[in-house]
Amino acid sequence: MHDRASRADALDPSLATGWSRRRLLQLGTLVIGGGTLAGLGLKSSAQAKQEPVPPFDPTEALRAFNRGTRIEENGRSIRVFEVEAQSTTVPLGAGVLFRAWTLEGRIPGPTLRAQQGERIRVVFRNGDSTSHSLHFHGVHPAAMDGIEPVRQGRSTIYEFDLDEAGLFPYHCHIAPVTRHVGKGLFGLLLVDPIVARAPADELVLVMHGYDLNNDGQNELYAFNGLPDWYHHHPIQIQQGQLVRLYLLNMTELEAPLTFHIHANSFDVLRSGFRERTDVVTLGIAERQILEFRYPFSGRYMFHPHQDQIAERGCMGLFEVTPARDRQPSAI
Repeated sequence: MHDRASRADALDPSLATGWSRRRLLQLGTLVIGGGTLAGLGLKSSAQAKQEPVPPFDPTEALRAFNRGTRIEENGRSIRVFEVEAQSTTVPLGAGVLFRAWTLEGRIPGPTLRAQQGERIRVVFRNGDSTSHSLHFHGVHPAAMDGIEPVRQGRSTIYEFDLDEAGLFPYHCHIAPVTRHVGKGLFGLLLVDPIVARAPADELVLVMHGYDLNNDGQNELYAFNGLPDWYHHHPIQIQQGQLVRLYLLNMTELEAPLTFHIHANSFDVLRSGFRERTDVVTLGIAERQILEFRYPFSGRYMFHPHQDQIAERGCMGLFEVTPARDRQPSAI
């Protein structure tokens, strides 16, 4: 059900009234701090203002895996996670403040990590004024499917066994689903196989978009919540190090997107075999595990090959440093 109060809250109330996509473009409010979006030829009216501090750090989220808490109950081990939905104002750059729906205060929600063969219990609390839920991809009983609304201030439990290894998106499934996902209610469940994979520098990247004014079109795009973040804060990896990238596309309102890395190729870990390429295509909620190494140091771009999307925030850099030489970096 559409909630009347939320129709204009995609932008901060001071920006929302009377805005159209054309108006946003004309005033330059889509330009993200002079980064890659400067190629649109727009000038921000808010560049002189100091940007608010984001409520989450996409650099930290890259390697942050929530392993929950293991408990023993009736002779069985259960891995327990707690996840809360809430409204959070997210600064997207150039004075744009987006009233998001978040899980644990971040976009995407936490990367939950468990082991094949385990049982997990996800305690979901709705701290928002709008009804939400969590729907997990994968095999589970109907009662655990997450399609029933959880009202404001209420909690529910999703509990099921993890018989298969892999990547499984989770997201709100309350109608309109496109809106709830587009405002930030999504994340990733990583289920490790019984036979462990080789040690690697493990990263999580989630592509998604922002429909700022509810016109059914995305005006901005991002990896892990903030447009152009990894352009200004390159992802540090070591030369020759095996990198394992858990990649998910949660971009609503778009055709399938590609993901491309520069000056290299990667293995796509498919069931029973590997495919070598430098571009992979993902529809909404599709995900892949990629593995690669960079043989040379330097800075290398990554982005979807839909350039109009990359230029509006969905672009980043890998900074490949010699072994034992990883240092903080910013542009």
